[in-house]
Amino acid sequence: MNYIVLDLEWNQSNTGLEAEVETLPFEIIEIGAIKLNDACVMVSEFSELICPKVYHEMHHITSRLIHIQMRELERGKPFPEVAERFLEWCKGDEYRLCTWGVLDLPELQRNMKFYGMEPLSDGPIPFLDVQKLFTIGYEEDPKVRRNLEYAIDALQIEKDIPFHRAFSDAYYTAKVLTRLIQDKPEVLGNLSYDVYNRPKDRKSEIKVQFDTYEKYISREFQDKAEALADREVISSKCYLCHRNLKKRIKWFTPNGRHYYCVAYCEKHGYLKGKIRIRKAEGERVYVVKTTKLITQEEADEIAQRRNHAKEMRKHRKKRESGKEEQGS
Repeated sequence: MNYIVLDLEWNQSNTGLEAEVETLPFEIIEIGAIKLNDACVMVSEFSELICPKVYHEMHHITSRLIHIQMRELERGKPFPEVAERFLEWCKGDEYRLCTWGVLDLPELQRNMKFYGMEPLSDGPIPFLDVQKLFTIGYEEDPKVRRNLEYAIDALQIEKDIPFHRAFSDAYYTAKVLTRLIQDKPEVLGNLSYDVYNRPKDRKSEIKVQFDTYEKYISREFQDKAEALADREVISSKCYLCHRNLKKRIKWFTPNGRHYYCVAYCEKHGYLKGKIRIRKAEGERVYVVKTTKLITQEEADEIAQRRNHAKEMRKHRKKRESGKEEQGS
């Protein structure tokens, strides 16, 4: 399998007044990529500037970071032409897309949609988030996310070209990925999923098991109420033995966006469920649910959060009823 290590640079409006801001908030101005084979050899590269169609003035932050002048971009090719060449360049052997972080694939697909191009996929795209893999492989805190230059310095990789251009950042990301493959190959099992295009139906929903947790990505629902009424969404199953479990702590939310529960497996112990409600188009939503094994102490902490959430709801109801009495 080849690894296509992709990086994009994009520009945005300085005023926010253009009609296209809502459908194209970030206009891609450069595509850079490295192709690694399964022996981690760089076998090909891609680098092209894109002539802007929407934003013809460089945003001050973009200009400061990537050092591209608008006159350079005007010599580039239109996005559809460059994107088609990039996708053709990717073809050949089976490949896995790789990026530093999670932002590039949604923006690539948003730009493709703006120009009426065929979508990359009709559902979620599995990819390697090298930033996340660096954390898993080398950091103690699983939530920390380092910038690319930090990773290059930490791994003592030579810095032989400047950062903050699409090709150079793809080049350095490929260097980090190569080191991970050589030193920490087990981390490659931690796939990420780009959900610019959600699962279309129940059959195409994503359910994937990792070393320490399971992730479920649902199809779209009309609204949050419909999502939370779905049996698969609110189910509690042990991802190791696949048995349906009785909940010790029923689903609750401290903030209206994240929902938690605790179930118990006689064989494997306590499991925490976490539901995140994500917005789709309009009022529609989809769900990302994770299930992981936890300790008794962690289960007790969740029970305390549940009790605190209950108390907060009581206080809100009292305040609201007090306001109603004052107004009557």
